Amino acid sequence: MTEMSRNFSPVNTFCRMCDNHCAITVHRDVSGQISDIESYPDHPWNQGRICSKAGGAVEIVNHPDRLMRPLKKVGSGWKEIDLEQALDEIADRVGDLQSNYGPETMSVWKGEATSFNQQEDLAKRFCRALGTPNYLSVDSLCFCTREIGWSLVYGCWPKPDFRNSRCMILWGANPPAAHPPLTRQILKGRERGATLVVIDPRLSTIARQADIHVKPKPGTDGALAWGLAHQLIANDWYDKDFVKNYTVGFDKVAVYAKDFTPEAVEAQTGVPAQTVIKVAALMHQAGSRVAQYTGNGVEHYENGVNNTRAIAYLDALCGSFDMEGGSLQADGLGQQSLALYEEIPLQQLKRVDGEKFPVLHDFRQECNTMTALDAILTGDPYSLRGMIMTAANPVMTNPNSEKVRKALSALDLFVVRELFMTETAQLADYILPAATFLERTELYTYAAIQSVSMSTRVQSIPGVQDEYQFWHDIAHRMDFGEHFPWEDESVLNEWLLQSTDVDFKDLQNTSKAVQYQAIKHKKWQHRPLTTPSGKVEFASSYLVANGYEEVGEYKAPYYIRSPKPEYPFSLITGARNHLSYHSSYRGVGRFRAEVPGPQVEMHPDDADGSGITDGETVKLSSAIGSIEIPVKIVSRQEIIPGVLQATHGWKEANINVLTHDDILDPIDGFPVQKGVAVKVERIR
Repeated sequence: MTEMSRNFSPVNTFCRMCDNHCAITVHRDVSGQISDIESYPDHPWNQGRICSKAGGAVEIVNHPDRLMRPLKKVGSGWKEIDLEQALDEIADRVGDLQSNYGPETMSVWKGEATSFNQQEDLAKRFCRALGTPNYLSVDSLCFCTREIGWSLVYGCWPKPDFRNSRCMILWGANPPAAHPPLTRQILKGRERGATLVVIDPRLSTIARQADIHVKPKPGTDGALAWGLAHQLIANDWYDKDFVKNYTVGFDKVAVYAKDFTPEAVEAQTGVPAQTVIKVAALMHQAGSRVAQYTGNGVEHYENGVNNTRAIAYLDALCGSFDMEGGSLQADGLGQQSLALYEEIPLQQLKRVDGEKFPVLHDFRQECNTMTALDAILTGDPYSLRGMIMTAANPVMTNPNSEKVRKALSALDLFVVRELFMTETAQLADYILPAATFLERTELYTYAAIQSVSMSTRVQSIPGVQDEYQFWHDIAHRMDFGEHFPWEDESVLNEWLLQSTDVDFKDLQNTSKAVQYQAIKHKKWQHRPLTTPSGKVEFASSYLVANGYEEVGEYKAPYYIRSPKPEYPFSLITGARNHLSYHSSYRGVGRFRAEVPGPQVEMHPDDADGSGITDGETVKLSSAIGSIEIPVKIVSRQEIIPGVLQATHGWKEANINVLTHDDILDPIDGFPVQKGVAVKVERIR
């Protein structure tokens, strides 16, 4: 740190380079420009530590390619226009589309590149005020499967208490790359004697620390979970008192689990029968102090929700739900709702996904993006003609990228708010510059410690709006400004806290965390769960009413169920890199120097069988499309034979050119972006 970088007083705030919201201190130089970021030592969440991504925010904020002026597409090029003119024209065109084609012809698509919490609710609020049911987001292919799967069983998505656990089980998760604060909790649990089990086809960073690394075939996690349930039930290793008094449907689970013997699980997953027996025994020995965590490795299969439900059952069988050392049924902050769902229900309007995925809508109040893109191209159930997108890049992150590009290009009006000229932004009619997390203020909740903090605006850039100001200005131009009455984000934050016991002043201009409620366990003893029965639901009457299976039945992924000899490999996409966040940060110079480009990981036996050498560029193809990508031959322990892995988000080799938008989880519509059947060909 130079003396010049300390000319301005440091500002304490929170990082939003990923969704961990670690406390940081930001320094500025003599000109007021952000010059350095370091950790803030006294916040209970990250405890004075930050990862490599945090420092990259300096380059992003000051990047010469950052968008600073509104752009309007003129012919095949772009013209800079005044912000007020851009907002006027956008509001007029939205109004014209709705007048000519109906209110539901418009949509909003929320991304994550600038924020997460209030950005989502503000977008939902705008949709309701605008009169359209068509709220879309990146969430319909990120994390919702896990949230829905756990919530179907418990009415919530519990938080693992690794610090006090005796047996920690990670399913398809790599916290060192994705959730560093969680990694420290895991290490604390290890220090206190807990056993770490990592379930992942790859030898990830966290798997290298594991006592047991379990390597199932991609998409077979549900069979493994059912195998563990079989062992717990068959050996009388489950918590009979909890199951009897606080659950429904156990008898159905017990019957279904009978077929998942260790030998049957080995045949389906490739996991040795003795490993299944050993892990179940460790869970039994840990009693109620079994803490599980599911990462996005269990999503992006057509069986993701039911696989997650099967994993969730294990907490109830162990009696670890809402127990110290198990999983916490976290209480929310209780802030005021922004979404306007009760005030403006819009039940008379048909959603653009044709009500194909009612569970997704019931739990998340959003439409499925894959079917929305189909509607743009086909007009079924009606034509979606306009879209406002906030900091998302679906050309890189959604499956079947060429189809995404075609659909977004067909819109009559496409508005994008962004930090940079992304592959998706290039398709827009208007591009508006967006504020980074250092140019806005927002409430952040930490459910695992039941605390809340508030970020601080470090700088402002003329003409670059924060999330609230954008929606506010469009709403007031369209005569429903009464739904956006707050002067700015700070006033909005104060309003949000009015229904809580947290004092707004306690959160201002600090990196303080206020615990909004003390952590208590065993709340199920005196408070019903938010499931339909009020109890833990092994069997779901809600799903039956919507035409789905009562218990989380296992269905083998399509590449196992219907193998195609011409596509002999199973491709995993999306494994996290510690220097990126989905498709973001590929343009940060020092990150690029460390990870210069895309690669597909390959087992040495597979490479030898194909005559492929390390670093060679190959043609990688699925039934959807093909790309060219360099090969990285990894060690024998790093990936199982027959499985490939390629991280998404690289425009040089966009892996989502290969992934499926035509094979979806029937419950929530999640696409197949892992376990993709592919072939590898040498380029001659």
